Amino acid sequence: MLSKKLEDAINKQINAELWSAYLYLSMSTHFAHEGLPGFANWYEIQYKEEQDHAMKFMNYMVAKDSKVLLKPIEKVDTSWESVLAAFEETLKHEKVVTALINDIVAIAREEKDFATDNMLQWFVKEQVEEEDSVQTIIDALRLIDGKGYGVYMLDKELGQRKYIPISTSATE
Repeated sequence: MLSKKLEDAINKQINAELWSAYLYLSMSTHFAHEGLPGFANWYEIQYKEEQDHAMKFMNYMVAKDSKVLLKPIEKVDTSWESVLAAFEETLKHEKVVTALINDIVAIAREEKDFATDNMLQWFVKEQVEEEDSVQTIIDALRLIDGKGYGVYMLDKELGQRKYIPISTSATE
């Protein structure tokens, strides 16, 4: 069983992952509405990945005989002034998620909960990838500078992204 402090922190993280999924679903529908199916696809995959992350945390808590407490999901924005603005918000949000995960790692280490620390290392690595992926798109969008053909080409490229489910097992 997890300590109360770790249980609370992971429950907070589950809510953050589900809020992230909701945000990315909103971004996906925004870009679908704007006629940018590739950007919509990229965010739809992010939505699915965030759901997987929440499930991985929930399954871990169940395996550790701890109580998952799902809380209401706060409201998210539903439109963005530009593709760049959406991705800048995404990067800012991913940095918040990274900080939350790092806080849980610190608690696990403080409590010498090596199993939880080990499980969290998957998320630490994942956040490095998340931030890098978003930063790469931001860099491309800045180079394009809102030019129609560049946005069109990036939209086509992001439309090729495929969803690859992760293991949501508590032990992988």
